[in-house]
Amino acid sequence: MIFVAAGTQDGRELTKLLLDAGHRVTASVVSHYGEQLLKRCGSERLTINDKPLDREALESYLREHRASCFVDASHPYAVNVSENAMAACRALAIPYLRYERSLTELEDTWRAAIYLVHSYEEAAEAAARRGRVVFLTTGSRNLRQFTESPALSDCTLIARVLPTAEVIALCEALGLLPRQIVAMQGPFSQALNREMFRQYRADVIVTKNSGAIGGTDTKIAAAVELGLPVVVIDRPVLAYDRLVHCYEDVLSFVNNLED
Repeated sequence: MIFVAAGTQDGRELTKLLLDAGHRVTASVVSHYGEQLLKRCGSERLTINDKPLDREALESYLREHRASCFVDASHPYAVNVSENAMAACRALAIPYLRYERSLTELEDTWRAAIYLVHSYEEAAEAAARRGRVVFLTTGSRNLRQFTESPALSDCTLIARVLPTAEVIALCEALGLLPRQIVAMQGPFSQALNREMFRQYRADVIVTKNSGAIGGTDTKIAAAVELGLPVVVIDRPVLAYDRLVHCYEDVLSFVNNLED
């Protein structure tokens, strides 16, 4: 059984690729929406785990289900997931492979507008120094670090998030009003980003460098077009045991294990 940490579009696409190649796959997600998307694969060789797994629980799961390989396609900013996965795989002598999407190259024409930071806390402080209306495009999982930031207490936050009941409920619980919530699913073109930033009168944009699949390029290009500063949370750097950047390398790695 191939275990895939599949909480991203990359993870879902890799799961389907492995299933189509004839492998048995357990795909792990932590949201109901992610589970719904995975079910569309429609394969009897697919098992979906929707329960959060900490380091100990993950090791137990891999052992009990006799995992032969771990494909880590978790979000590039989900550091704990990757660290726990590598530790569990080392303990059980299971091959580990990290798939990571390529970074968005920051064009020279963008650099004057970009303020690179290394944490959500830094991002909140940097955004507060650059405007009163802060447009967040970082998703919902770390939204609390902005809504509870003292630096942003006098700012208006606009949060662009997935349009699911679970996420909307989280936004409301964090004190965001309907006018502060943009519930839409991407991808977003440069033109649509530009109109949204303009409509909400954004002073500063906050994003992560999630690569083209995360729409980083179109967000930055739209902000630059409007003359807006962009706070970019840099991707964490981990020393992965094995790392590849294309789907074909994942499939080749898994196939070679069974030769």
